Amino acid sequence: MTTVQAGRADLATRAGPAAEPGCRMSPAPRPGAHKVVVLALDGVYPFELGIPHRVLGSAGGRYEVVSASADGRPVRTDSDLAVTPGHGPEALAHADTVVIPPYAVPWDSAGVPDPRALAALSRVRPGARLVSICTGAFLLAGAGLLDGRRATTHWALAGRFRELFPRVEVDPDVLFVDHGDVLTSAGAASGVDVCLHLVRRDHGSEVANQVARLCVVPPYRDGGQAQYIERPLPPASTVGTGPTRDWALRRLELPLSLDELAAHAAMSTRTFARRFREETGLSPGRWLTQQRLRRARHLLESSDLPVERVAHEVGFATATSLRRHLAAEAGVVPSTYRRTFRASGRDGPGAPEAR
Repeated sequence: MTTVQAGRADLATRAGPAAEPGCRMSPAPRPGAHKVVVLALDGVYPFELGIPHRVLGSAGGRYEVVSASADGRPVRTDSDLAVTPGHGPEALAHADTVVIPPYAVPWDSAGVPDPRALAALSRVRPGARLVSICTGAFLLAGAGLLDGRRATTHWALAGRFRELFPRVEVDPDVLFVDHGDVLTSAGAASGVDVCLHLVRRDHGSEVANQVARLCVVPPYRDGGQAQYIERPLPPASTVGTGPTRDWALRRLELPLSLDELAAHAAMSTRTFARRFREETGLSPGRWLTQQRLRRARHLLESSDLPVERVAHEVGFATATSLRRHLAAEAGVVPSTYRRTFRASGRDGPGAPEAR
């Protein structure tokens, strides 16, 4: 036995079963699991290609995630390697969700996707959910699936995207946009955000938090949060709003005003509001509402508290206010939201249906 082999054997002995070949952190898909097909196109980015497998595959077998190429052949990446997806385009016909990771889009492109990619996409059955990461939106737009809709892509490509697809309302300032049947997300790590969003939408925040913990990533970044677009840095002498946001999260049940938030940050209200938007992409009021709704959804999923008590616990003045905000965000009232996730939302795919 060579020194290297002995070292590997010793490592395997000390590490235990987790070091054995074939050991997986993700369990096998459950019977009837939601089928996700990741369509790898020529020039695919390897990091983002693996995101759906890593995130959705960590949801306790609730998703079956496979990869496919447009013609059944190996796919070159934008790096010095190639990948061989396990399936050809025929897999798309059986997908419940199709994810299109980013690929290298030629700058001289007229916005017309590879005919093989379009042919593969045409196999997707009606009712299947479509999700793009970064430049994957170029394929959806080229197929006409984003016409008349708001969508996002990487902020650095937004100008080119707008030129090629004037019928699409491109928003470069958000992490992802969810239309229910079609979702588009920005670059790189926003692919993690949109996949966690899918888990949260399909199975609730408790499952999504478990997935985030397994993947060692933050459990929640709202789709409306700003992309990290290059901007002039604020003066080094100023204090950010992060400590005040942490302070507010511990006091969501209180009627926090802009004056109180600004006073905690030792800023004028005008300066605080400006800095807050620069750092989060949201106004303080909108951010507070999102955090209250996030906590309310968790309480509705994980507790038996009456709706009135949930509203009080998260800082909404009345249950009516909670109902109005939740209906605007999720399309359902609290009782329907709770019933959906208590009955089947944690074990079966699909967002709560609007009432």
